[in-house]
Amino acid sequence: MRASRRATSRWALLALLLLALVVLLGVQGLSTRTTGRSATPFPGSRGPLASAGPVLTWKGQALVSREISPTKEIALSFDDGPDPRWTPRIAATLRRFHVPATFFVVGSEVVRHPGVVRKLHRQGFELGNHTFTHTELSALPGWERRLQIGLTENALAGTVGLRSRLVRPPYSSVPSAVTPRQANALGQIAQDGYDITLADFDGEDWRRPGVGAIVAAATPQGSTGGIVLLHDGGGDRSQTVGALERLIPELRARGFRFVTVSELAGLPRNEVELSEGRWGRARGRVLIGTLAVARWTTAGLGFLLVAVAMLFVARVFLLFGFARRHVRTVRGRPPEDELSPAVSIVVPAFNEAVGIERAVRSLAASDYPDFEVVVVDDGSTDGTGYLVDNLELPNVSVVRQPNSGKPAALNRGIEESRHDIVVMVDADTVFEPTTLRHLVQPFRSAEVGAVSGNTKVGNRRRLLGRWQHIEYVMGFNLDRRLFDVLRCMPTVPGAVGAFRRRALTDVGGVSGATLAEDTDLTLSIGRAGWRVVYAEDARAWTEAPATLRLLWRQRYRWCYGTLQAVWKHRAALWRPGEGRIGRRGLPYLVLFQIALPLLAPLIDLFSLYGLLFLNPVGVAEFWAVFTSLQLLLGWYAFRLDRESPWVLWAMPLQQLVYRQLMYLVVVESVLTALRGTRLHWRPIARSGEIEVRPS
Repeated sequence: MRASRRATSRWALLALLLLALVVLLGVQGLSTRTTGRSATPFPGSRGPLASAGPVLTWKGQALVSREISPTKEIALSFDDGPDPRWTPRIAATLRRFHVPATFFVVGSEVVRHPGVVRKLHRQGFELGNHTFTHTELSALPGWERRLQIGLTENALAGTVGLRSRLVRPPYSSVPSAVTPRQANALGQIAQDGYDITLADFDGEDWRRPGVGAIVAAATPQGSTGGIVLLHDGGGDRSQTVGALERLIPELRARGFRFVTVSELAGLPRNEVELSEGRWGRARGRVLIGTLAVARWTTAGLGFLLVAVAMLFVARVFLLFGFARRHVRTVRGRPPEDELSPAVSIVVPAFNEAVGIERAVRSLAASDYPDFEVVVVDDGSTDGTGYLVDNLELPNVSVVRQPNSGKPAALNRGIEESRHDIVVMVDADTVFEPTTLRHLVQPFRSAEVGAVSGNTKVGNRRRLLGRWQHIEYVMGFNLDRRLFDVLRCMPTVPGAVGAFRRRALTDVGGVSGATLAEDTDLTLSIGRAGWRVVYAEDARAWTEAPATLRLLWRQRYRWCYGTLQAVWKHRAALWRPGEGRIGRRGLPYLVLFQIALPLLAPLIDLFSLYGLLFLNPVGVAEFWAVFTSLQLLLGWYAFRLDRESPWVLWAMPLQQLVYRQLMYLVVVESVLTALRGTRLHWRPIARSGEIEVRPS
């Protein structure tokens, strides 16, 4: 019960952290997803505001113009900033000519570049509201329009301690360009006490038509001034800077005077820029801080995503390259006389009544001249030992002991066996007649201390079995080819592995210190100076877990045991003479079996983020490349294992479902290890559904 509560608390903590991460990504995405490029509508002549002035307010039950007396006053206004590059350059140009101006800022950019806004405010420039994400206000429901305006107010409050009554809707221009739908949206905003600011002269600098064209569009034809619309953000504004260099002297030469928008509209500055109190400033700072954390989190996750992608691609090319080298090495060896030393096969069994008879029969039927089978009944309560006795096979014996665990059963079987080559086999494993013959051939080399066989999934008719079949062929077996070439094999699987008795004696037998006794034993043998190799033709068929619950239990034990084994053998990293294990095998395990699965969910999380907030086409292309590389590697692995590649149709779905489960297994295992919790080995239920498919 206590362990269950600890597991629940771990998952609750993980879920809370994941929720916080999703919220931060959502905040970041929502604060930037609708930010569009600068643009202005084409002016018309029949719009509802065609005869209106550039500054609109709500009066009575209608949107009306503020009366602006015809004067030779020009109010320069700039949209879409602050931009860290162009806003300071434009402000510097304006200050050099001693020209005031009004900057309509985008709230999300204020949050990103608060220092630019503070400097504008200190320099005396007027600030207006240009929504939070530069979105078309008429396309939003009322609550979202208010949110767009309110968030920008909070951003300004947290940055410079004020909020502005001046609102310029994105994608606006002169009053005659306003459509009926836009006019309705602007009226609703004005009802909340804001002054809608449009323009008299649209420089259209966002088109980058050239300095001369911008100056011409922004210059009054007569002697009456007005509001000039330009941009300080949203793209390259070098032409805008160049246009100001010409526009300001030319207008001054014609007698025009430069003012702010509020001054042109006859509004006192302190009634346009309202000072915020302590609560308003604090609320703004919370917004800025939250978005900053979201931005940093997204940037950090983006960096990790690059690292994950690089690890993934590196693993694909490593496996492909070393698999080719392994094939050339193995198939390029000259034929040698067949080795057939006497062999002892040890089978640890605890409540394996479902499959023990078939497993033992397959072992006894091996096409091999001299071998014995020792079945260690480790305190079974289902009659496992009696089933083996009833087979009455001449080369099979049963040893009984109280339940002591798999490592103890293996050690007992090693003690009771007679021969120098010891084969360890799980009680659910079915051998092909030639498996034993292929498994012992590498022992002709005196430096070989252990041999890993080729484990095949025997129950692959259902989808879960197919997924595990894919994993065994293109994951485990490709890894073994790489380890064989690099001489740093970390695991001889419990399903099928052979050991030289002297190597077992050197490491003190099978240790029960970890839940992955096979990895622990193999690492110990490698550290002792023995070579561990892979015999791809020594095929053994095993029953993979048939349900997600059983799969979780098995992989949890494997992963946690691997973590234990890596930690136990960490000294190999620096001890002389153990470099192959310490500087090849262990780093590979840490990088590709622990770190990569821990970080790989970022690919899926960022894919979802990209679909919602970024470029869905780019995300689809990334996922297609990711899956294509997997399929190509899978096709090559299946070809090497002489398996039909048609099962790879299940791989894309495997990437979406099965892979996530494996990631969660690694996460749970790491959390358990960090807490220092000790797990106990628990067998999984068998169904006996194994179909042997000889090549």
